[in-house]
Amino acid sequence: MNNKSNKKSWFKLPSAIAFIMLFGCLVSASQPTDNSADAAAAWKQLQQASAMPSVTKELTTREQQSKFYVDFYAAAAAKAKAFYVQFPDSTNAVPAKMLECAMLRAAFNDSITQDARQRAFTAMANAQDALLTDSRLTEDQRFDVRLDIAERARQDPGLANWKARDAEYESNLRQLIKDYPHNDKAYNALVIYAAESSDDTARAIANEILADPASDSTKDTARAILRRLNSVGKSLNIKFTALDGREVDLSQMKGKVVLVDFWATWCGPCVGEIPHLKEAYEKLHPQGFDVIGISFDSDKSRLQDFVRTHDMPWPQYFDGQVWKNKFGVEYAIDGIPTMWLVDKKGILRDSNARNDLQDKVEKLLTEK
Repeated sequence: MNNKSNKKSWFKLPSAIAFIMLFGCLVSASQPTDNSADAAAAWKQLQQASAMPSVTKELTTREQQSKFYVDFYAAAAAKAKAFYVQFPDSTNAVPAKMLECAMLRAAFNDSITQDARQRAFTAMANAQDALLTDSRLTEDQRFDVRLDIAERARQDPGLANWKARDAEYESNLRQLIKDYPHNDKAYNALVIYAAESSDDTARAIANEILADPASDSTKDTARAILRRLNSVGKSLNIKFTALDGREVDLSQMKGKVVLVDFWATWCGPCVGEIPHLKEAYEKLHPQGFDVIGISFDSDKSRLQDFVRTHDMPWPQYFDGQVWKNKFGVEYAIDGIPTMWLVDKKGILRDSNARNDLQDKVEKLLTEK
């Protein structure tokens, strides 16, 4: 999920950037403090080798761009490993290990095929586990590595049971909070997890966060979750002229089950949901299932092109205000994708409809 408090800048950026920031590698700003001229020179070369390249115009398909970046990340990771193997006592050995992990994480994120993702995941996991054993890690660095390992529990392409993965992730976050009670990153990760969870779980975690020593911004996210949850069981006032000129009034759609999709073209997870949403729409629309898109985009032409290219037949709301989107503000949408299900009576029944969407829609369609 893209969260407006700390994730909205992750759209369409090469994955390594976010994770270099996460680990605090700061490879472009590090000053060599090694005790040998050879190590200092090698560190400078590594910095240059890990500078993010620009994709060439010839790489027009997703597959081509994926291979371009994954090959770069893998090469940079190998160079980082070569550095700390050659200079194990260097003061930059730990930053090199962290850079290796960041690059392998990026390679995993940008891999497309199942086999490629599994290989990248295994390499990333091995590097992270090895890094965690390094006694030179500061407490802050150790926390960041453990947080990324916790996140890894939800991403293993070899595990199909998402409920088990989520349970392990939540357990890992709670252990981090226990071990680092004054580090807000763990509380923030937990509240973002809550935003993606079932309504009951989200409410429990949000109330828990409000009682914890979390930061004000993290507590603001918890309050936004509770405002969203408090909309469940009530009717929604959603009325607008759609991007294509259609007049949309949710109050006039009673008798249908309606999905309200808060999303944006720049949001990777949102785009990833489109095939599942289209599948549900094509199967269940004849039975009375409809979709309303609430776009958090800023570029109208881009949105129009995207909707046309991806053959998305449902209406889209657009005002170009991104996180100040009219309905996003009204309904305290703090992260996207967010999917709401409205029943035949016009009542919001589910504020986290992403998981098991078809089953949820089919169940609501059977109601009188």
